Amino acid sequence: MKKARYLFPSDYMADPAAHVFNGKLYIYPSHDWESGIPENDNGDHFNMKDYHCLSINDIENDLASDEGVILSVEDIPWAGRQLWDNDVVEKNGKYYLIYCMKDKTDIFHLGVAIADRPEGPFRPEANPIRGSYSIDPCVFKDDDNSVYVYFGGIWGGQLQRYKDNKALENAFLPEGKQVALPSRVVKMTDDVLQFAEEPKPVLVIDDNGEPLKADDPHRFFEASWMHKYKGKYYFTYSTGDTHFLCYAVGDNPYGPFTYKGVILDPVVGWTTHHSIAEYKGHWYLFHHDCVPSNDKTWLRSLKVVEIEYDKNGNIKKVM
Repeated sequence: MKKARYLFPSDYMADPAAHVFNGKLYIYPSHDWESGIPENDNGDHFNMKDYHCLSINDIENDLASDEGVILSVEDIPWAGRQLWDNDVVEKNGKYYLIYCMKDKTDIFHLGVAIADRPEGPFRPEANPIRGSYSIDPCVFKDDDNSVYVYFGGIWGGQLQRYKDNKALENAFLPEGKQVALPSRVVKMTDDVLQFAEEPKPVLVIDDNGEPLKADDPHRFFEASWMHKYKGKYYFTYSTGDTHFLCYAVGDNPYGPFTYKGVILDPVVGWTTHHSIAEYKGHWYLFHHDCVPSNDKTWLRSLKVVEIEYDKNGNIKKVM
């Protein structure tokens, strides 16, 4: 198996969402910078303020370009701070960027911005998506053109502040043998501007059909991603404080998804966030680490590595 290599190592970008549009590979990362905010478990030092679009014509020979800024905090009417993870989907010739950030009261929501080209620039809607909360949106378009958003992140991502899509008076974080907090999935309206339904839990279950527990090192924490391989739905995610990238497989976009294994062991740095995309007949894992910034956990750099599936559809672990 090939080794991971860096993309734009000096630009300190992270959380890469990779897609192929019009025959070209595009990456939509978050953008780290030295904000001067002390590091803490809520991630206040990740005070990102804009998004770039990266395009790749030849991934094996690193023929990549930075298309420039496609959206900034200053562009968003409801913006507070911390323009974290984002993703982009195409529908009916338009491109929809789903992003997360805190509003002026420091509550995370998801927002939508629209462009005529994958390179942007993107025009943000005036308000966040109604009923949205938490972080790390992944946008998945199924074969029938239905668009789904997977989202959620614990600790600084505020997922523990919600139950049944309602805000809690006191945050609740399961412990021990309690069922772990799940990611969320929601189908979008045809215009990709609002939720078409109430978000649903994304259950990751073991071989006995039991949901993973809070003390399982492979339970969900953040960084949802969805891709499809040979008719199966692959839900991949980060375990957060145990730093694995894991995957689970299901038969429909809502799950449940049966846990299958670890794709990537912990990397250098506090977070692990990724995407998986097919390009020119090969499958690639995009992620990040902090090596180029001398291991500063808030300055991350993008990486890419080719991945493989075995004859049973299992993803081979990246070594």
